[in-house]
Amino acid sequence: MYDTSLWLGGRELKSRLIVGTGKYPSLENMKESLEASGADLVTVAVRRVSFPDQGGSLLDYIDPQRYTLLPNTAGCYTADEAVRTCYLAREAGLGTLVKLEVIGDSRTLFPDCEGLLEATRTLSREGFTVLPYTNDDPVMAKKLEDAGAAAVMPLGAPIGSGLGIRNPYNMKLILEAVHVPVIVDAGVGTASDAAVAMELGCDGVLMNTAIAGAKDPVAMATAMKLAVEAGRLAFKAGRIGKKLYATASSPLEGVPDWTAS
Repeated sequence: MYDTSLWLGGRELKSRLIVGTGKYPSLENMKESLEASGADLVTVAVRRVSFPDQGGSLLDYIDPQRYTLLPNTAGCYTADEAVRTCYLAREAGLGTLVKLEVIGDSRTLFPDCEGLLEATRTLSREGFTVLPYTNDDPVMAKKLEDAGAAAVMPLGAPIGSGLGIRNPYNMKLILEAVHVPVIVDAGVGTASDAAVAMELGCDGVLMNTAIAGAKDPVAMATAMKLAVEAGRLAFKAGRIGKKLYATASSPLEGVPDWTAS
């Protein structure tokens, strides 16, 4: 079935799976997992690029010819802090495509939507392609689009929780509310969660802990790749409607009634 690529900031992405680079058992394991995922876009926390205790830089294990880097502002709690981090990423040569996080609470890691909106406006004016991590609120998603966001990235559940998409109905409302890509960010725990996100019509899925924290990250990366592909194909194919009662798989219309006397 014919399908178009995902475009973000003028970049064509063949894969709709975006993968993070934190929490892996080792940098070598991260490298193998990225390869297994088939991802084109890889997110990197600007504050965690160097790992002297692990023998070098994170970027030494990510092929710039193979992957597009997506610097993120993980750990930023104010709009100003997030904006400065994006400036640093640009000056470091990481580009202007950024995943914007402005965290409002250290326990839940829910976004500070007021600060997020402020930072999105500022960075969009400065020429950045902004992908904001937000809550699953269609009103906020629309505001972010109006502020210049190139996509919106609503959480499926709290970061690292593995709970899957808690409110699929809000995801559908977000898909109706905006015209930019919708990428589920946070909360995926296993392959079926990723498939559900894609079956709803989301344009992509971003994950880190679900792969990095698995017992076998490389195998889970492969599973996530297949799940995203299957979910997208199912969405494009068009599922059957849900019904309260059964419908026979083999219709009886036109079949002779051999029991008739």
